[in-house]
Amino acid sequence: MSLKSRLFCLFALLGTLTACQGRERVIIVTATPDSGLTATFEAAKAATEAAPTASPTLSPTPDPFPTPVIGAIYVAEQRFERGWMLWLQPNQQIWLLTVNDSDERLWTVYNDDFVDGDIESDPEIVAPEGKQQPIRGFGKLWRENLEVRSALGWALEDELGHTTRYEYHHGGGLGANSQYIAGPGYHLVESLYGDSFRFNEVDSSWQIVE
Repeated sequence: MSLKSRLFCLFALLGTLTACQGRERVIIVTATPDSGLTATFEAAKAATEAAPTASPTLSPTPDPFPTPVIGAIYVAEQRFERGWMLWLQPNQQIWLLTVNDSDERLWTVYNDDFVDGDIESDPEIVAPEGKQQPIRGFGKLWRENLEVRSALGWALEDELGHTTRYEYHHGGGLGANSQYIAGPGYHLVESLYGDSFRFNEVDSSWQIVE
């Protein structure tokens, strides 16, 4: 899928984000986030459809590059033996952070299709001491997708929900006549523990930045 489709789907909060190589992840306290948290993404949609000089946020960049999208969103995160799961409230997606046998950090995205009434956990799955089975949306994906379960291993702690800082930085460069040409960008989502996860659209990878 094209970069334009990626950005539109994320910013409009209507489609799936395709930086995940074409594949399709809750919170112990299921608080209802403020609907105003989606305003940043709506601004991003407008910026994507407008001229390159549009300035939807507070962080100006030299023209003709688009201004980064910066705001607050509600997320849930859970640490596993070999990675993390993040749930993003604005687009109802689960972002999976794993490390493969070649030490590559892979970012994949899944739709969260858990609904109230689904089983929250499987009592027949017994975790080793000190580890646990994820529950609700994370748990459903973990139980039903053996590839996800194998990549992550067991959960190491409870899932935690919080409001956090989100940024999207446009990629691309200048073409003829100094016109901006869109290219793969990156997302930053601040962790509960202070570091930020960076998600790179160019190669569907992730890293931790301070």
